[in-house]
Amino acid sequence: MSRCAPRLCRIGRALLMLPLSLLTAIPAAGQTTTAEAQMGRFDGGKMWTFEYAPAQYFSETYGFDASPEWFESARLPALRVPGCSASFVSPHGLVVTNHHCVRSRVSQVSRPGEDLLDNGFYATALAEERPIPGYYADQLVHVEDVTDEVHAAAPDGNDQAVATAIEGVRSRLLQEFQGSDPVWVQMVQLYNGGRQSAYVFRRFTDVRLVVAAELNMGFFGGDNDNFTYPRYALDFAFLRVYEANGQPHRPSHWFTWGDGVSPGDAVFVIGNPGPTNRLQTVAQLEYQRDVLVPVRERFFRTRLQALWDAYDTDPVTGEELDLRNQAFGLSNSLKAYTGRLAALQDPVIMSRKGAAERDFLERMAGDPARAEAAGRMLEEMAELQESKRELRNEYSAFSYLGHASRGSLTLRRALQIAAVESARASGAPRDTIAARTEVMLRQADRPDYLEEDLLRLRLEDLQRYLGNDDPLVQLALGGQSPEVAAASLLGRSALARREQLRESLAGPGIHPDDPMLELGSRLHARSEAYDRASRALMERESALAAGLGRARFEAYGTSMAPDATFSPRITDGVVQGYAFNGTLAPAFTTLFGVYDRYYSHSGHVDWQLPERWVPVPEGLDLSTPLNFASTADTYGGNSGSPAVTKDLAIVGLNFDRNIEGLSRDFIYLPERGRNVMVDVRAIREALDKVYDADRIVLEILTGQLARTEEEADAVRR
Repeated sequence: MSRCAPRLCRIGRALLMLPLSLLTAIPAAGQTTTAEAQMGRFDGGKMWTFEYAPAQYFSETYGFDASPEWFESARLPALRVPGCSASFVSPHGLVVTNHHCVRSRVSQVSRPGEDLLDNGFYATALAEERPIPGYYADQLVHVEDVTDEVHAAAPDGNDQAVATAIEGVRSRLLQEFQGSDPVWVQMVQLYNGGRQSAYVFRRFTDVRLVVAAELNMGFFGGDNDNFTYPRYALDFAFLRVYEANGQPHRPSHWFTWGDGVSPGDAVFVIGNPGPTNRLQTVAQLEYQRDVLVPVRERFFRTRLQALWDAYDTDPVTGEELDLRNQAFGLSNSLKAYTGRLAALQDPVIMSRKGAAERDFLERMAGDPARAEAAGRMLEEMAELQESKRELRNEYSAFSYLGHASRGSLTLRRALQIAAVESARASGAPRDTIAARTEVMLRQADRPDYLEEDLLRLRLEDLQRYLGNDDPLVQLALGGQSPEVAAASLLGRSALARREQLRESLAGPGIHPDDPMLELGSRLHARSEAYDRASRALMERESALAAGLGRARFEAYGTSMAPDATFSPRITDGVVQGYAFNGTLAPAFTTLFGVYDRYYSHSGHVDWQLPERWVPVPEGLDLSTPLNFASTADTYGGNSGSPAVTKDLAIVGLNFDRNIEGLSRDFIYLPERGRNVMVDVRAIREALDKVYDADRIVLEILTGQLARTEEEADAVRR
């Protein structure tokens, strides 16, 4: 892939370092002030579950019969894949999802001499579709609310009784749905544990790569365009699910390929949004605003810079270590947390959250005992947040401690050795000790420049949050700066090299004066003490949240959607642009915009085009809609989610939100936020005119399976 000069790359990445006030759009005209803020009907969102399907609301709002059969036909083609969503789009197991959902898998299936991530992939024959090791797709085949069943079996709420009741539910459902295909049961807590549902999934483990766009098309605009709109990304990939006999799976339900939508049309997005915090109390949100989110935002910012610095130092090694994909994921988290922080600092949003809390208490007022109990739980929740604040320095210093890819590997080894010694002292079996040691020794070394940078950042965290007078900081730094101390520790420790560590463990052991050994032991003990204190608070917080969840369910019932849990949901919205930055964002962008961005940002890596796209391929219709925006309530985990019409024709793939939509962790504001989707018309146009993938075009349009490109060419002619 062509790359910009390091200085220009850093200018592009520096956009992520701007204050959020410069990243967010100017509030739309007519936006309420703090004093006027009131709770909206859908402030809690519209991430509806299938067990509490909003049939009446859909039917009345969109003018069709949202019957149980309709919801079943919307649910069964939808799939959950690792970290994302997907769906069947043919009777032969063809699956469509986002390119960024399989980006690391594209690298995984590349063969020596290939660069499929940058150059794209198309299996011109069925036999060339590439198995993805360790990959899977889950289909929700059954769901039911089992709250009453669990409560009846464990009325006193005893933990052991509840666990036994849940296991009984699992056994019943496995017996009921287990057939020739493997199924598994996931217990999903809704309304912060106020309700409990059982989800029965069929898992497909033979999933193969069929088509993947080039990285520069799937991630067109790069970090700079991430979480923005208007957008111009062709973020798609096709997979295929196979049966145990090696033949393509024949699903009972799939989405037909649609002809697109127009502004104002309704769309329904089915997918697996990641956990949200919309039912948290104001006190909990204030803790997130003041402690949790700023710490994570800073962590992501500093580690992202370390990854890019390492990649710029040696791009070849960077590719071998998959640093680009790691950096893309980290930059996504960084921008998301930057948006969360802005939302929590927005007085209008916090005022509306306060209004929602008051509305909840008012609804309970008719029953004095329930109202008193709810008020008491809210007060206790607020007191608990103050207790968490007392641990803020330790939380900040130890966040992501020992993380496999975002922290020092040497420090991780030191912590693992300390954990092994602690387990040995507690009488852990010898095979357990050996297994933990082998896991540690399987971790390959990193380049010195990256390892030193990551250790320096952890030492800076300790110094920043614990202070220079803290004994742990004094031990770690030895009176030096974090940069000097990191280099010194690595230069004097046997833990910095895997083979040296292996030899030491196989022989006399690690020298007791090894500086990382003592640091790891002290750091492990300190972080374990923090974890015990924090765990006790979190357990109490979970119990309070469950109590409040039950009370909210009694107050609102299923009219209020539960927080997202990375479990299957369906959400509704309309195709719609919006006002931003003093102008209008259109409902649709087109392929014309791709070339405008390419030429306007000439030479910038984020807007480079692959070779097959320049010059414009013959016959490519540049007026084809490429991306579109809607008011549907989506979140992280919805990537790859199908957007369908009321006739269940797929018209788009959800792949992003705009900056304003990042507040959806806490509140759903359709007047601000939009989800962003790839239009299926652009996918079809690219398959036909750019990738010459007649085999796939034939299948999505007619359902006919062609085993070779030549066979498809003959049919299409």
